[in-house]
Amino acid sequence: MTPSGQYILHVTTAGERWDLLSWRYYGDPTDYSPIIMANPNVPIEPVFDAGISIAVPLQQKSAAVTANLPPWKVSQAVSD
Repeated sequence: MTPSGQYILHVTTAGERWDLLSWRYYGDPTDYSPIIMANPNVPIEPVFDAGISIAVPLQQKSAAVTANLPPWKVSQAVSD
């Protein structure tokens, strides 16, 4: 889930990749699709050059993620 219009601006360094951005911001290297979709003007290259501005959509924790957690873990999962 992406809140409409809420992004983090990331300026790349040489050698960064879509999966590394996904790992850094979402904790999952395979969840790079929202980042790619939010940046239609950025060519899908295997490795970035330095200085490319990337909009990284903020993602909210899903209720399904917290549904099976004990109460003392829910607030921690939501605040991450």
